[in-house]
Amino acid sequence: MTLVLWDIDRTLLYTGDIDRQVYSELFEEVVGRPAEHLPARGTGVTMPLAVRELLRVNTVEPSRIEELAQEIVQRMPGQLGSHHDDIVRTGEVMPGAAAALAAVHQRPDFLPTVVTGNLRGSAEIKLKALGLDKYLDLATGGYASDNSHRPALVRVAQQRSGVRYRCNFTRETTVIIGDSLEDVRTGREGGASVIAVASGTTSSYDLAAAGAHHVIPDLTDPQHLLELIAQCV
Repeated sequence: MTLVLWDIDRTLLYTGDIDRQVYSELFEEVVGRPAEHLPARGTGVTMPLAVRELLRVNTVEPSRIEELAQEIVQRMPGQLGSHHDDIVRTGEVMPGAAAALAAVHQRPDFLPTVVTGNLRGSAEIKLKALGLDKYLDLATGGYASDNSHRPALVRVAQQRSGVRYRCNFTRETTVIIGDSLEDVRTGREGGASVIAVASGTTSSYDLAAAGAHHVIPDLTDPQHLLELIAQCV
């Protein structure tokens, strides 16, 4: 069995500035003033780390950062949920993503779930709003709510999937599909081969230079994707 770990944002779907709107709204509610600077787009950094950086660059008192970060992180899925209709209305499924997910899901020797910088609640809201959750076993994924250090999430997903499917997943039987340098680092350091998709803010050249095992421009060729997954294991 091969464990296939999908990234979410800019790999499977795109929700525009809704995440940044959530950061802005919660910063103002919790800190009591508007944020002058928001997290960079498309970096793949986990949400808890992005929140701490948000507080730091907006000159929050260092002694308060951890307390305020925990409060913001706890409230993030609920705040994102308040934008559910916006996600449905303006969110986009990335080109080829639905067909690629379906192709992987239909293979009996592939087990698809996620490894993501999103909190679990946030990931589920996005995927369900755009109808992609049916292709994934979300109970066995690795989320930023499990660990803010993204490479550690590979092992989280391997262990959860191993228990559920009675398999021992290792680097040799695990593949990540993602669009950012953080996805490449997650696989290289966490224990998975990496198929990088140049659908985000990082070029094919940079993804390959970072150590991705394969780089594709998008997800519009499901058969080719299946072949690359098979080559990785």
